[in-house]
Amino acid sequence: MKHQAGLLWSMTVIILVISIETHAQQDGAALFETYCAICHEASGGDQALGPELSVLRQMTPEHILDVMDNGVMQSQARERTRTQRYILAEYLSGKSFGSVPPEPIPQAAYCDSGDMAQSQQAVLGAAWNGWGNNLQNTRLQDSVSAGITPENVGTLKLKWAFGYPRATSGGTQPVVVNGRLYVGNAVGDVFALDADTGCVHWRIEVEGGVRSAISIGSIGDNGKLIAFFGDQAANTYAVDVDTGEVIWKTRVDDHPRAVITGAPVLYDGRLFVPVSSREESQVRNPGYPCCQFRGSLLSIDTENGEVLWKTYTISEEAKPIGKSDTGTQLWGPSGDPIWNAPTVDLKRNLLYVGTGNNYSIPATNTSDAIIAFDIDTGEIRWVKQVAADDVWNSSCRAMGENPYLCPDVDAPDTDFGNSPLLVDVNGRDILYAGNKLGLVYAFDPDDEGNILWTESIGKGATSGGIMWGLASDGEKVYAGNNYFNTSEPESTGGVSAIDLVSGNTVWSVPALSCDGRDKCKPSHASALTAIPGVVFALTMDGRIRALSTADGSTLWEYDTARDFETVNSVKANGGSMSNAGVTIVDGVVYVNSGYSHHGAIIPGNVLLAFEIQR
Repeated sequence: MKHQAGLLWSMTVIILVISIETHAQQDGAALFETYCAICHEASGGDQALGPELSVLRQMTPEHILDVMDNGVMQSQARERTRTQRYILAEYLSGKSFGSVPPEPIPQAAYCDSGDMAQSQQAVLGAAWNGWGNNLQNTRLQDSVSAGITPENVGTLKLKWAFGYPRATSGGTQPVVVNGRLYVGNAVGDVFALDADTGCVHWRIEVEGGVRSAISIGSIGDNGKLIAFFGDQAANTYAVDVDTGEVIWKTRVDDHPRAVITGAPVLYDGRLFVPVSSREESQVRNPGYPCCQFRGSLLSIDTENGEVLWKTYTISEEAKPIGKSDTGTQLWGPSGDPIWNAPTVDLKRNLLYVGTGNNYSIPATNTSDAIIAFDIDTGEIRWVKQVAADDVWNSSCRAMGENPYLCPDVDAPDTDFGNSPLLVDVNGRDILYAGNKLGLVYAFDPDDEGNILWTESIGKGATSGGIMWGLASDGEKVYAGNNYFNTSEPESTGGVSAIDLVSGNTVWSVPALSCDGRDKCKPSHASALTAIPGVVFALTMDGRIRALSTADGSTLWEYDTARDFETVNSVKANGGSMSNAGVTIVDGVVYVNSGYSHHGAIIPGNVLLAFEIQR
């Protein structure tokens, strides 16, 4: 039977190869123009939503096919035949299948059995757990757990590098608990590594790419530790931290383009899961029936994966609102995704999230807002919207004004992509969040989110402004700017420190220079990370900066946009850095490098560990 199955598979491959070889190269170009160019080519002066052809040409056809079959492009490729996907993979990569050998992780990269910790039942010692390292999402590591100071940060040296096989983007926010590092990536791999050496304890493949950070917590009477996370197929997982065994899996939304981008947050036996989507980017296709997705927040029982409550950011389901010029049925209201990890307020028994824009009319009062949910019931307790009538989707770039989908081509697309920070300021709690217009807001949680002040850190656009995360040390709030325009170098990038009380900018440092760089984009999309005296910022061209929180001066800098020799023998390089920030535990800085989506210029696939020299 095995011989027959292998023979059938070989015949299938031969037939596919013959079929592919009978197509001329222009067929790949035609498929790209018809189905892919709407997201992978720049339009109207805006950046492409996905990696452009020049970036895709740096990938292998095997990787591109895997991403279409199993990864983040699965929903987009669902209606393409197997032959079409093969043709596209070869056209996009500019290479033939088999021209680049596979890069599996060798057995030698796995930890010795004697190094395998067993039956972990508590989080012990210094750790970075989840997205923001605490329920308040301040992205602050205390001085004892960090083991790094302004005085010794300049001694950081590379400790080890780990390569992600098949990947062109680095992974999620690294999570370090009990000496293990947990991380996922965009091709659906989830790893448990030894934090000291980078050897592999276990690896599993899940249904979709993993972009959210992993949260570690206990379940059951024996307090067994479990890893909780979500994927880009809208599934939430509970996985045994010792073995990688999936304990349960729960799908949180039935919309075909729903995803989990923000990290699920763990508290008191419940997992709070934010839901966003990729539907917004589909609307460049004039035949797409935009739009029916609506954002939501769920509470899930950590014991069994049962949904305790689910609350939509838009209370009503989408209804038919009209037809396009081509006769396609259009729907609304839609949108208001939650891109960020919820923030937990134990004092008020609330969860806070930021929302994105509407995708179609009618506009709602819950878009571009901070929303407070009751922890126990999911009831929306208050909404503070900062930009009304923000109806935006990718058709605004491709097709211009449309009364149903893009009534205002200048709609700002001013999402809150990052988690609100809950900070105790002289005994008073204040919420801080930034949006894609480059504005930082301070909200009063005791007055239904009343805005206390607003401060601009620079220009913004649909691709940023402030993207994935602020940080605060209890003295200032720190923000990086992802705005990039080659004709306005003075407006590109930069990092700012803002006074928590007055909202005044204390210091602001400009973007790094492009001198001597072939590929340069010194803007800051990634979340920032703070320790006492130092804030870490990452650039879209692969540079790490450690800045003094006192005045913004550079204490340490490292360029990750290069090749690395890895502990797992996988060929790897660093590059653009987006989404996650650095993780700092016990004198070691962990960071992912390489990114191939949403304005990235250098794909890569490496996880790096830097250690101070004692």
